Amino acid sequence: MKTTTLLAIAATTSTTQAFTTSTNNVRTQTSLNMGLFDGVKDAFGSSGMGDLDAQRETPIDRWMGWNTKKEAEQGSVSKAPSDFIDSMDEKNYISVNLPKPMGIVFEENDSEFGGIFVLEINEGSNAETEGTVRPGDQLVAVGTKKVSGLAFEDALGAIIESSEEKTKLVFFRGPSKFLYGPAGASAEWLGEFVGAAKVESTA
Repeated sequence: MKTTTLLAIAATTSTTQAFTTSTNNVRTQTSLNMGLFDGVKDAFGSSGMGDLDAQRETPIDRWMGWNTKKEAEQGSVSKAPSDFIDSMDEKNYISVNLPKPMGIVFEENDSEFGGIFVLEINEGSNAETEGTVRPGDQLVAVGTKKVSGLAFEDALGAIIESSEEKTKLVFFRGPSKFLYGPAGASAEWLGEFVGAAKVESTA
């Protein structure tokens, strides 16, 4: 009877040891397969940083390339419109000196932008004879006064009040959406541009 009991205990002990050893082997293999940094990858993504929440993204995140979503997940990258005209490029401005009456018909832009643009040029007028100004040109300055974004009466008033024999007008050659708003020139840049009188007059 004692011998049977001892054998049973020995068998039980042996089974327990075998089970314990097997479990330890599994844990060891799992630990080896997992690797030292796999836990970090699981928490932060394969790059070690992962995709940041949009509300937590900062300029340094964008500079370092830690954007909220991978480019592949964001789909196609937004591109500038094919008809984009840079309002912070001096080449897209023209200037002209015209006597009164100029023969330019101005129209006000949509209220979200303000400012005025050339609607049409009267036939046989000084503006038509000079030939520089075109319909669609955005009036930016009269002399050294910046009038971009002003109400119709105020912008046109600057021309009326000019006492010069020939009044200098500066235009942006492009639509209002590229002169104003998110795609437009900053007020600081435009102010410096007009103040420096960098656009040479054609007449």
